[in-house]
Amino acid sequence: MDLRLSSCALAVHDVDEALGFYRDVLGFEIRDDVAFEGTRRVGVGPPSQPDVQILLESPGADPDVPPADRRAIEDLMAKGLLGRLVFVTDDCDAAFEHIEAAGAEVMQEPIDRPDGVRDCAFLDPSGNMLRFAQPWPVERNRLRAAGIQPPHDQE
Repeated sequence: MDLRLSSCALAVHDVDEALGFYRDVLGFEIRDDVAFEGTRRVGVGPPSQPDVQILLESPGADPDVPPADRRAIEDLMAKGLLGRLVFVTDDCDAAFEHIEAAGAEVMQEPIDRPDGVRDCAFLDPSGNMLRFAQPWPVERNRLRAAGIQPPHDQE
């Protein structure tokens, strides 16, 4: 069985504000923009992955969601506990500088992790956590395995 991700949904407070962040700051393309029954859902995705889209939608995008559930979703969003996405980058530090300069809320500055990545984290305008991970080159992992501390290690 061959399974591949096609799309995922991310609840946002304001679709236009989220679209501005994902399009203008992260450089994502708009894949779809649909208004339906008083709601709007916008699909965006990285240019390097044309077959993947992230659907930005309000917590009430599904008209069948009961009001109590909609409030629960909004409460989780307000605490930054609902959405999380992880992106791979070839330069974590450059991604950090670019996103920080755009005014995104920093959750974690770039650090090296023992699992073989250097990563950082931000909140999008709706409080969804976005991580940007840079896998270490094979040589870096070989040096660490040999007990040699490569540059940027912060142990």
